[in-house]
Amino acid sequence: MLMKSRASKLTSYIYLLLVPIITTGLGFGVGHVSYKFYLPIWLLNVVLMIIASWSLGLNVIRLKNKEENKLAKAAFFLIVPWMLISMFAGLGPPPHIAAEWKASATEQQVRYVMLVICGVFVAFGFASLKDRLKSKGEEYYSRLAYIAIVIAIPLFIINMLFWGFYLSELFEIQVKNNATDFPEWFLPIEKLFRSISVVEVSLTYLATFVIVLSLKRIGWLSRTSGFFYLLFSLLAIVVITLFVLFTEVFMIGALMLVPAFPFLMPYFIGVNLLRWAGNKNKTTGSE
Repeated sequence: MLMKSRASKLTSYIYLLLVPIITTGLGFGVGHVSYKFYLPIWLLNVVLMIIASWSLGLNVIRLKNKEENKLAKAAFFLIVPWMLISMFAGLGPPPHIAAEWKASATEQQVRYVMLVICGVFVAFGFASLKDRLKSKGEEYYSRLAYIAIVIAIPLFIINMLFWGFYLSELFEIQVKNNATDFPEWFLPIEKLFRSISVVEVSLTYLATFVIVLSLKRIGWLSRTSGFFYLLFSLLAIVVITLFVLFTEVFMIGALMLVPAFPFLMPYFIGVNLLRWAGNKNKTTGSE
């Protein structure tokens, strides 16, 4: 029975780790497919992710007034965004041509509404972790991470609404008028929202970097995973900075600005914290 439980947890852990990798590969490699094909697969994946999360450690929420209970909930908040983002495996990247965008306008709006919801769940996750870390005596870094994320998420939501709804209307006007170029007055607006994107994404990576420092201090992250999260977040901030300063040279910085990517490290942190909560409950023998 014990071996079966360990195998189930390991399978769940591997599955959750693979979801973002497979989603990204299919999204960029295959691109857009019919919603009749990707929606059932996406819904199945959501169910499997919930089952995997439950097996890994979410089941401890049945406990009352336990540290593991509250930690598991905080961790799950960070996992939920990629449950939604996994739908993008069938959506592919957003179209760059007005006619293509107009043809899939509803799907594009759903994409950005999903991302808005993702941002809210990430904020919930960081706020919940802040409380948990404070109860363990680590207040300084967790508070900095919380401040960074509560500045970033409102900017993120505004940015997503712009791309999802303002651009959809603009592309529709372009198609009606058979226009191929954006009007001149749009260029400063686009530059403004590109700047907003840089700020909110950088703040999200910064919040991730700082929350990892906090989690490492109380031993909720291993040395290896903590080092990986810190390194990735720091590199992302550096690459974005270089992209802003030398856009034509450091085009990889544009990849770091993809809306779903800043939620990648919080997702992996959530998976590892969920695993920790499950293992901790098993060790203490709580019922």
